[in-house]
Amino acid sequence: MKIKQLKELNDQELIVHEKTLKKELFDLNFQRRHGRVEKPGRFRLIRREIARILTLLTERAKDGKTGK
Repeated sequence: MKIKQLKELNDQELIVHEKTLKKELFDLNFQRRHGRVEKPGRFRLIRREIARILTLLTERAKDGKTGK
């Protein structure tokens, strides 16, 4: 997702999306340990998107905004 799309989501939706991405990252790491990762570039994309989500949540917490 682009940052613009992430900004449109509220805090709860961001948290759910983050959990989904972390689950996918866990599954990819499991595949990597067994030597059968189809898309190794996906690791980087997932980690970056998780970082974007965490950054948005932190910014909102500092600004005092609790979702939309």
